[in-house]
Amino acid sequence: MKDSIYGLISKDFHIEILENLCVSGGIQTGPFGSQLHQRDYLSVGTPIITVEHLGENRILHQDLPCVSDKDKERLSRYMMQKGDIIFSRVGSVDRRALVRDEEDGWLFSGRCLRVRPDNSKVDAGYLSWFFGFDMFKDYIRRVAVGATMPSLNTELLSQVPVIIPPLPEQRAIAAVLGALDDKIELNRRKNCTLEAIAQAVFREMMKDEGGRMNGRETTIGEVVTVVGGTTPSTTNSAFWGGDICWATPKDLASLQSPILLDTNSRITELGLQEISSGILPAGTVLLSSRAPIGYVAITHIPVAINQGFIAIKCTDEVPNYFILNWLKDNMEEIIGRANGTTFLEISKSNFRTIPIFIPPVEKMKNFVEIVEPIYQKIVANLKQSRKLAALRDALLPKLMRGEVRVTVHE
Repeated sequence: MKDSIYGLISKDFHIEILENLCVSGGIQTGPFGSQLHQRDYLSVGTPIITVEHLGENRILHQDLPCVSDKDKERLSRYMMQKGDIIFSRVGSVDRRALVRDEEDGWLFSGRCLRVRPDNSKVDAGYLSWFFGFDMFKDYIRRVAVGATMPSLNTELLSQVPVIIPPLPEQRAIAAVLGALDDKIELNRRKNCTLEAIAQAVFREMMKDEGGRMNGRETTIGEVVTVVGGTTPSTTNSAFWGGDICWATPKDLASLQSPILLDTNSRITELGLQEISSGILPAGTVLLSSRAPIGYVAITHIPVAINQGFIAIKCTDEVPNYFILNWLKDNMEEIIGRANGTTFLEISKSNFRTIPIFIPPVEKMKNFVEIVEPIYQKIVANLKQSRKLAALRDALLPKLMRGEVRVTVHE
């Protein structure tokens, strides 16, 4: 083993700067603002990705802006091809995603940087995983420039050091990590399908044979309990680092499915005393009520919350699966009830007055019997994905340094 800026690495691995691993001109910034304006975006055409579309080594396909064929031709030098790796140029400069078959021919925006590997020197899949190595991410954050916001440029990125195993081992590493990631992605797609099925069942239940809304009309505040949360003082260390899960809307923003299994932050018993709503039981429905409004989830754990939520405690008569789907189906009206000068927020008092139809008891019972196994399967898929992600993340640094070796019989 020999020492490097990334710690000890195997003696048959070496360090190479990124520029030497790419094709000529392979590290490139996206189009300047003068080349592409917001008004050029269309709802159909060739997708163009920006920082918000960079997931965990995958390009997210939600809310994609598009450009016309004319603009695509004009911006052809910013076209992506399979095997490219797209970086965030500003802000979260450690975010990256590998371009796969389905994104071949798309474009990338000026807030991104493109890396195009030379396949004779480095495997694109391996390189994309190396960029997810924690020590590399720490390094890239340190070298990024900018007084107020970290920023990358082609010169900085071209000089970053990369650990290079033998090419066959690179492919083997990419295959191992990619197989785990593919299973995680498959679970995500399964859950999207399961959610769509549950939503379809909900919509069918809410109509009678004549196509009209079916049930008794009331307001949401009459049938469930609505509460909010608080942020304990962040300057008091006695409130933080305990065993109690404490959620913010950011915890919901990253969810693959509307089930909350964990939170990024935890508070102590002293911190909990600062929150009037206390611990909310598993099964509570959360709705983000500000900046932005509309993230929803059912808690699978007891949790305390901050002030960015409306928390909904449900009943047997109006169960959480019903409320979750009702929120999704009525989000436009919910957002329409919001107000505010700095950012939109819906208050608990405004939320409580929103009309709701409650189906007959027998219909509600049948609905729960159908969708409960669906959500149980969603939870099972999420838990499996968490275990796979933990295994992937534990293997990644060991594979990068050569502590664990893999081979492929070619």
